[in-house]
Amino acid sequence: MTTVTRNQTDEMQVRELIDRWVRAVRAKDVDALMLSYEPNILLYDLAPPLLYRGVSGYRKSWQEWFAPFLGAVGYEIHDLSLSVSDNVAFSTSINRISGTKIDEEEQLDVWIRATIGYHKQDGQWLIAHEHFSVPFYMDGSFKAAIDLTP
Repeated sequence: MTTVTRNQTDEMQVRELIDRWVRAVRAKDVDALMLSYEPNILLYDLAPPLLYRGVSGYRKSWQEWFAPFLGAVGYEIHDLSLSVSDNVAFSTSINRISGTKIDEEEQLDVWIRATIGYHKQDGQWLIAHEHFSVPFYMDGSFKAAIDLTP
């Protein structure tokens, strides 16, 4: 008989949240994405502004981000590291975003860094903080290093 501890249950629930979030991104389902977030979330996204406070402004950002894609968005999480305690968890990963842009039928294929904070409230895990980033070249050009791969 296998015994599942509380911490294992919490970890499974956080992993399920991550899986739902990825499915929503791939499907470009903004409503499903918003269900993943605490209402007062603090976000550092790839696109401006420097930060988002709350889901209302972030909803529009997702809608704008999905608009140029033809069909589904490719989204993969690699090298996921997850740490879970009673009501707080965090993860780090390297994620791959891919897809076809509508206007030029250009292929997007970029790797980003992700650090996500989770909070358990009333028995439900939600995303409390997201930080997505790409490195930039320190050669004076300060261009985003979107050509890097793991």
